[in-house]
Amino acid sequence: GLNQEDLILVALKNGESITPISALEHFGCLRLSARIWSLRNQGYPIRKRALTTPQGKVVAQYYMEKTDD
Repeated sequence: GLNQEDLILVALKNGESITPISALEHFGCLRLSARIWSLRNQGYPIRKRALTTPQGKVVAQYYMEKTDD
């Protein structure tokens, strides 16, 4: 089966953006930054931007640029 890292990668490849909150909700992932670090280490070009939530909290949002393949 797919592990957390696989699921996160699939979501990113599908053009989804992931925050620590959504990772917890969708994947039960408590340490998103560690998963992202591991994926980047494998060569995936994952980008990060600051996202302000409606409550005014700034969180990290990870995404990948869409590729042609």
